[in-house]
Amino acid sequence: MIDFKRLDHILISIPLGAKDDARKFYSEVLCLNEIPGDHPKGALWFDIADVQLHVREEEMHHPHSDRHPAFEVARLAEAMEFLQKQQIEITYSTVIEGRERCFFRDPFGNRFELIEYKIR
Repeated sequence: MIDFKRLDHILISIPLGAKDDARKFYSEVLCLNEIPGDHPKGALWFDIADVQLHVREEEMHHPHSDRHPAFEVARLAEAMEFLQKQQIEITYSTVIEGRERCFFRDPFGNRFELIEYKIR
């Protein structure tokens, strides 16, 4: 069983080359606060309500999009063990300091991220 704590962030995709337009829309039109930093794969991060919105360029017709919700979990190692017992493939991505994470897809190709914070 996975001990889900809360929704951490949602990653959405924008077309390649649209990063400047996206930054303007989310920061100036929607008035979201941008979270500064060198984020994985050049993503833009914004605070929205009590979660984060991650915006990243990708090919819009990619069969396995990186778009996903991310959920904070209490014990990532146990969650991963549970997924493996269910014969669900676990994948990994870039390292982000202060958090452990993994990804999996549901039977329909939707991507999910599980996160356990090491520093809070």
